[in-house]
Amino acid sequence: MRGPTVPLQTRDDLWAAIHTERAALAEDLAGLSDEQWATPSSCGRWNVEQVVAHLTAAASTGGFRWLRSMLAARFDDGVHNDRRLAEHLGATPTATLDRFRAVVGSTTAASGHTPAWLGEVVVHGQDVRRPLGLDRTPSIEALTAVAEFFVRRDFTVNSRTAAAGLRLEATDGPFAHGSGPLVRGPSVALVTALAGRASYCDELEGPGVATLRERCA
Repeated sequence: MRGPTVPLQTRDDLWAAIHTERAALAEDLAGLSDEQWATPSSCGRWNVEQVVAHLTAAASTGGFRWLRSMLAARFDDGVHNDRRLAEHLGATPTATLDRFRAVVGSTTAASGHTPAWLGEVVVHGQDVRRPLGLDRTPSIEALTAVAEFFVRRDFTVNSRTAAAGLRLEATDGPFAHGSGPLVRGPSVALVTALAGRASYCDELEGPGVATLRERCA
């Protein structure tokens, strides 16, 4: 029987969770075929290998490098992300995974918003697992920390805007937020829906789901 969820209260707790989620993702992706690496992810136009390269870039780019890259991209997130992704792609998918493994323990980030970087690996991890049929859910502790950050602020995703005027409740953890039409379901579905992945709304229930699905679009 699962014990009570212990909140991730410190930056060290959050970094430990990030490292755990990165390591788990690297393990899940070991042994993929070239065809599987080319599978379209749930993240727009990127395939599985490109998402992994993006995660490597995020774990390799500090504040100064991020600012310099954004200036060069004229503050176009898409241009910045594509350039850094290309920088961290390996010559083969195996090389791309090796580069990701090398940053599993990194604490480099573009800003001090540590819950956002936990959200980065949690959400993108699901972006590649679901199309590949890999069945692993991040820890409730990690998901709860990300959900609590997402509803407080629009940062890398418009999650606070998506949550506005809704009552969100996790069925498998302590997360609960807001007032209004109810949206209820697994923590992983709430987090990924708040990050704009409309398909996860299928796992949610309540009168507020239609509104959340509309906002994902």
